[in-house]
Amino acid sequence: MAKKAAIILCGCGSRDGSEIHESVLTLLALIKLGAEPLFYAPGGPQAKVINHITNQPEAGERDMLSEAARIARGNIKDIKELKACHADALLFPGGFGAANNLFTYAEKGVNCSVHPEVERIIKEFFNAKKPIGFICITPVLAARVLGSHHIELTAGNDKATAEAIQSLGAKHIDKPAEEIHVDRANKIVSTPAYMLASNIAQVESGISKLVKAVLEMV
Repeated sequence: MAKKAAIILCGCGSRDGSEIHESVLTLLALIKLGAEPLFYAPGGPQAKVINHITNQPEAGERDMLSEAARIARGNIKDIKELKACHADALLFPGGFGAANNLFTYAEKGVNCSVHPEVERIIKEFFNAKKPIGFICITPVLAARVLGSHHIELTAGNDKATAEAIQSLGAKHIDKPAEEIHVDRANKIVSTPAYMLASNIAQVESGISKLVKAVLEMV
């Protein structure tokens, strides 16, 4: 039976939702390794709507779940329906939108809050000893939820991000964009992706390694 991995999205677009390249590369890596992807996202409005040409806010409201369905080609469920027993692993693509929607790090820094359903599912998978992969900015999310367990993470080599992760109780390990860090004791894998990458090939390298490492720990 194919291993199942839940991918958590929060919209469609790097600046106000899930980073599209990172999301699609996560999906591709899973399929190439014979795993079954399961898409989930929170319902409710995105924190912001951003014009991706001007990088300026726009009027209007977009729902995280319905926008994320664009990436999932409609095959997606509300994160409220996800339980740890439904999948073997959990994966979080990044994007600036993730730092606004999944948690409020973009606005509040280390004093951020986490979407309650996102916090619930991270803790469920962690307590069930199922592997979790964090991509791009989402290692900070991992530190916010699981920092008290002194987990190890990488978000690249940005000093401010590393300090944020460590201030939340986790340990930051500097890594280049193409690489991953594996915390085997806690079954957590992370990669910098577009926190550091200058092109999609570097992102693909890191995400492919991350997905492989996560599935090997199932």
